[in-house]
Amino acid sequence: MEDWTVALVSAFWFGVLTSISPCPLATNIAAISFVGRRVDNPRQVLVAGLLYTGGRMLTYIVLGTVLVTSLLSVPSLSYALQKYMNLALGPLLILVGMVLMELITFQIGGSGISESMQKRVEGLNVWGAGLLGILFALSFCPTSAALFFGSVLPLAVKWQSEVMLPAIYGIATGLPVVLFAGLIAVGAQKVAKAYDRVVSFERWARYITGGLFILVGIYYCLVYIFGISLF
Repeated sequence: MEDWTVALVSAFWFGVLTSISPCPLATNIAAISFVGRRVDNPRQVLVAGLLYTGGRMLTYIVLGTVLVTSLLSVPSLSYALQKYMNLALGPLLILVGMVLMELITFQIGGSGISESMQKRVEGLNVWGAGLLGILFALSFCPTSAALFFGSVLPLAVKWQSEVMLPAIYGIATGLPVVLFAGLIAVGAQKVAKAYDRVVSFERWARYITGGLFILVGIYYCLVYIFGISLF
């Protein structure tokens, strides 16, 4: 029983180390900005933070289940995820950031977006946090790959825990986003009373979010596409 407790604590600690290492920390900062930009809706901020962490957790559960219960080669899968996901993530983040900053606009024919479509898009923003968690979880850097494939997975194999240990690790990797989402949600309850200020802040929050996405995207492009070491 004590050994199992040590395994759980170890998986959690590996996740915390992952969340504060340079590459995952950059994506978590971008995620905090993304989930916190709707300061006028504290509940949505908190839900988005939970969905982001849930997306990360689900990704690691799936990877753990596949790798522990199959004959897939862990080193080859780790290499593929590091190479191809990070190559795609940089340009994608830059594109999303440019859209948020209105550097790229899309013209829609007709009289505009219908009210029902606007509600669907608004709803997608929250669920988009979950998709963001999945995408960021798959973008392994050397540190996160070493911790997950070299530390968490061996524990999962030893204890035949393809779900629990990867899930604990996944929760810990998104913990900073959940904590900051909670703080933003609590603080926003007072801020939301001043509606005009909230509306003004929403624009700044969106631009800050876009700027962070572009900076993180440039970072990923420099490191993984052009091979420039920044640390």
